[in-house]
Amino acid sequence: MGNPSDADIAPVAALIADPTRAAILTALLGGRALAAGELARVAGVSAATASAHLARLLDGGLVGVVRQGRHRYYRLAGHEVAEVLEVLARVSARPPVRSLRQSRQARLLEEARTCYDHLAGRAGVALLDALRGQGCLDGERVTPEGERLLAELGVDVARARRAKRRFAPECLDWTERRAHLGGALGAAVTAVLLERGWYRRGSLPRAVVLTGEGREGLAALFSGKELTSHSPVT
Repeated sequence: MGNPSDADIAPVAALIADPTRAAILTALLGGRALAAGELARVAGVSAATASAHLARLLDGGLVGVVRQGRHRYYRLAGHEVAEVLEVLARVSARPPVRSLRQSRQARLLEEARTCYDHLAGRAGVALLDALRGQGCLDGERVTPEGERLLAELGVDVARARRAKRRFAPECLDWTERRAHLGGALGAAVTAVLLERGWYRRGSLPRAVVLTGEGREGLAALFSGKELTSHSPVT
């Protein structure tokens, strides 16, 4: 018998365990709200089937819905759900690659993607390495040099500190097996990178792509350090 105070994880685990719902949740890890039709295509099921699964995920508190006029868009219920999915990804087997298309998609996600609301993949790991190498972080504390550099980038560090989540934790990257920057600070930095156009959303859900402006801007910010191995887009 378990401790009466233990959380009842079985219902949540059962919701995630279904392959279609797992595909839907994984698609939403990019942080964007998606329509039921988009999620149906990603999961490879009919619109009616996707809607039925989304109703269960809504009832279970794993997704939320955003209404814009007559349209409904779905997103993860919060960063806690994203963290659970990322942990599961780290302990799960990688699916076999059976086509050139799947191989290309895997490479894009390994290079640069969003882990809900912060940068992940090789780009995310390199960003954390650069922040540390520049003396910007001491554990989860931002140093005076970090305050200066992040302010130059346009990150509101004080606002990130006030967020109701951990400030700057390491997040073990499920493809790199090394840490990228998570938490409120990771989300704030990634939001600025996207707002500035240094990264743009890719055609593949979750993937982000470095732009030419981003390569130049990051190199200037980090004293010429190369943060990514992939070529920028124009």
